[in-house]
Amino acid sequence: MTTLRAFKLTDLLSFNNVNLDPLTETYNTGFYLQYFLRWPEYFYTAESTTGRIMGYIIGKAEGKGESWHGHVTAVTVAPEYRRISVAAVILKLLEDVSEFLHNAYFVDLFVRLSNYVAINMYERMDYVKYRRVLAYYSGEEDAWDMRKALPRDINKKSIIPLTKPVRPEDLEW
Repeated sequence: MTTLRAFKLTDLLSFNNVNLDPLTETYNTGFYLQYFLRWPEYFYTAESTTGRIMGYIIGKAEGKGESWHGHVTAVTVAPEYRRISVAAVILKLLEDVSEFLHNAYFVDLFVRLSNYVAINMYERMDYVKYRRVLAYYSGEEDAWDMRKALPRDINKKSIIPLTKPVRPEDLEW
């Protein structure tokens, strides 16, 4: 059984099993604190029955006008808990916060082009490849900017794919 709960500051001391993985982008403590203080409604933890952190998600609301959206800054699951829908469940929480609390038009996220498992999961959850971002990860690996339209985007304009790749410095948000 999995418990989904709001992230606690003490979780910073307990999530090495999640963060010490080559597919996970890790950040300094100040970064996590900034998100925790600014967007606590976007910070969730999945915890096992033994109290071990299975995964977490952090995000934020950003943009203006029809670009107002929820952004997934990080969604990650410890290797031993992958492929049992933990990521999908916590991602759905972020989507709900974006839709019901922030009235966003869409949710977006960035994923490595080489992370086929994650890309397939996102596509099963109705995310589309909106645009390719060149050299997004440490200037070395490209990313897909993937988006999922929310009900506010009635005509689904936010997910019409761009035909040309962009560079990180071209990103609006």
